[in-house]
Amino acid sequence: MAAPISAEELRAAVAPTLPWLTGAGDRPPRAVVGAAVKTSARWLAQHVPGRSVELRVPPHVAVQCVPGPRHTRGTPPNVVETDAATWLRLASGRLTWDDAVAAGSISASGNRADLSPHLPLPPLRQ
Repeated sequence: MAAPISAEELRAAVAPTLPWLTGAGDRPPRAVVGAAVKTSARWLAQHVPGRSVELRVPPHVAVQCVPGPRHTRGTPPNVVETDAATWLRLASGRLTWDDAVAAGSISASGNRADLSPHLPLPPLRQ
């Protein structure tokens, strides 16, 4: 099992992406974006443990989170999938869940596939 991610580690991983997310900078290198996505998704899974929802941010990470019925095989019944920029904007409070859904930036299937109660991630709130 991986070591817990601290709020400081989360902020440090996401900080280099913030100018890009706000349109004030170029896209960071793939490794930087990947680290921010992985760290933030894993922080969510750590603080909202469970196996009823799978969050996918290809090609960087897939985590299971949210309490409820456990999923063990095949395609999970509750899946949230999005791109790295959308996920990081959601995680950092630069985009709301409803706006991302309305824009078609998120694919959310299943009756538990609403992460809005957990976003933005508390250490990243503006």
